[in-house]
Amino acid sequence: MLQFDRHHVWHPYTSPTNPLPVYPVASADGVRLRLSDGRELIDGMSSWWCAIHGYNHPRLNAALHRQAASMAHVMFGGLTHEPAVTLARALLNITPANLQKVFFCDSGSVAVEVAMKMALQYWGAMGRPARQHFLTIRGGYHGDTLGAMSVCDPVTGMHQLFNGVVPVQFFAARPTCRNDEEWRDDDMADFRRQLAAHHNEIAAVILEPIVQGAGGMHFYAPEFLRQARKLCDEYGLLLIFDEIATGFGRTGLMFACEHADVAPDIMCLGKSITGGYMSFAATLTTEAVSEVIGRNGGVFMHGPTFMANPLACAVANASLELLLEMDLPNNIGRIRQCLERGLESCRALPNVLEVRVLGAIGVVEMTKPVNLAHIQKMFVERGVWIRPFGRLIYVMPPYIISNDELDFLTSQMFEVIKGL
Repeated sequence: MLQFDRHHVWHPYTSPTNPLPVYPVASADGVRLRLSDGRELIDGMSSWWCAIHGYNHPRLNAALHRQAASMAHVMFGGLTHEPAVTLARALLNITPANLQKVFFCDSGSVAVEVAMKMALQYWGAMGRPARQHFLTIRGGYHGDTLGAMSVCDPVTGMHQLFNGVVPVQFFAARPTCRNDEEWRDDDMADFRRQLAAHHNEIAAVILEPIVQGAGGMHFYAPEFLRQARKLCDEYGLLLIFDEIATGFGRTGLMFACEHADVAPDIMCLGKSITGGYMSFAATLTTEAVSEVIGRNGGVFMHGPTFMANPLACAVANASLELLLEMDLPNNIGRIRQCLERGLESCRALPNVLEVRVLGAIGVVEMTKPVNLAHIQKMFVERGVWIRPFGRLIYVMPPYIISNDELDFLTSQMFEVIKGL
């Protein structure tokens, strides 16, 4: 199997001619991955941040089985079904009150594409077609499809690889003021300059609230979001929040924008929406945006084949039920305390630049990039699954992880980092 995989299966972010080693998983249960050779690994990644309830959860399994017995899929064009309507109602109940329209789609990247298309169609319907660009901050990540890629960081993203093809956007300096620091107003200076110079060309501002995920695990002050909302209102621009990585409790509140008490005009959701069971996402917007797009019989030009797939909607409903039953602030606070305690010893290591923790996110930033193949093997040998990138060794564990499992996870991080 591994030989065939190596020669014919293309894994993400790997060379087709010199692929990185992969580890075959036979099964997964709770927070543990069981490899085909019998070894068990405590999963510190929640399968790229989506398996918030762990694996093989009986309630999520049951939801899939029930739905599969009646209807696995039906097109959403001209048809509807109870799981989709129930999920839309549930999402509107927990997201900012101004968001009243739900568009279901396939993945986080597509949710961002949908949000960007909504903003472009909005301004087209408003008779302002020149507003066809986006403003964001450096260091962000919004996905790997073409539009989403255009608002990722222009240096660490893939702009150079696709130069001349990726749409050109505007980038402001990201805030240097951290989430736990006193606000410094000069963090808005470049953002203000960009808006003043280009607001007539900008359709929307797009931001990952509070946490820039795959762009560098950078945490920034909530006040930046308040100021961005104020400036968008001043210039009459739309504000998009990409909550794909931060949504559904990861930062300690249901959505990261709640740390600033700020509502966007468009919100992107994905990753943990189904508890990691299926690829699924949603883009939410306001009545005002949808009404403008619908002027004079206008229709929104997007329609995924598997939009509102009943299986995905059913398991998403079950995942949200589990989340709402959880004492989310206390549980995420418990994880945060364990991460802070467990990673504290890393601060003194000479190869560590910084340690930072927010909610159920623990990050150790190294002074130099790590050798992924080498460090991955070391983690596997120590019984944990952690997937670093660049200079970042981080964990975003499932919410069901125990304190003992967290202590083991962080102790192995320390031991591996100490030995590098």
